[in-house]
Amino acid sequence: MGSSRARRGAGPVGLVLGGCVSVQFGAAVAVTLMPRAGALGVVTIRLVAAAVVLLLVCRPKVRGYTRADWGTVLVFGATMAAMNGLFYQAVARIPLGPAVTLEVLGPLALSVLASRRAVNALWAGLALGGVFLLGGAGGFGGLDPVGAAFAVGAGVMWATYIVFSSRTGRRFPQADGLALAMAVGAVLSLPFGFAESGSKLLVPTTLALGAAVAVLSSVLPYTLELLALRRMPAPTFAVLMSLEPAIAGTAGFLILHQALSWTDALAIALVVAASMGAVRTQVGSAARGE
Repeated sequence: MGSSRARRGAGPVGLVLGGCVSVQFGAAVAVTLMPRAGALGVVTIRLVAAAVVLLLVCRPKVRGYTRADWGTVLVFGATMAAMNGLFYQAVARIPLGPAVTLEVLGPLALSVLASRRAVNALWAGLALGGVFLLGGAGGFGGLDPVGAAFAVGAGVMWATYIVFSSRTGRRFPQADGLALAMAVGAVLSLPFGFAESGSKLLVPTTLALGAAVAVLSSVLPYTLELLALRRMPAPTFAVLMSLEPAIAGTAGFLILHQALSWTDALAIALVVAASMGAVRTQVGSAARGE
């Protein structure tokens, strides 16, 4: 019985980690697409393509929901649009690894503030040490300040996304809420994307690459995270997000040819250790029936 509960506890962890890998490799592909369509253009293609896929697959109902339900979806969609827009503006100016390192401060802050268990604050602190070490290796002082500010703003939106993703998952069946929120985000992003890129967004090759980014960075990870947040406390989810700099560094190396120094590797080891601690805490709690 205990091992069965432990496996159920590990299930959401696997969903989160799968989403992390998908979104960071999708981000690396998006960086290669930016010279074709611009940062906001890539965001627009990504959100529109993801919305179309999710609406076709989920076919969400639009009746029977309360005003509070719709308010949650609207805020969730606006948060997704803002988070993606700010992050892509960041990676257009600074390398992927440092951008994600700054962005992950948002979920880490949420973990420390929202956690009711002291051990989660410990894992968050360890991960935060790795984040700053990774930032020190890249030299945050030498980064474009505008790009760094965009990354920090994206982190704030990421923390907000975690909260409203959890609320949406509780209010809507399956991934219906996600599909509706993605549609909201797509509509909000359209004016900005066309203002920046115009007809470049309609080039077939650009659309195809944008659709691939949408699947990797939106459809797959958001669906996995939504499912995970139904069975995982938000603080634990936020600590697991500390893996993002490590995965981003790997994606940057493999796709964008951004090399990692030994200091980067040490920082990644700290972040991985924190994430492993969070996993053990989550699985241990499930095994005890907490």
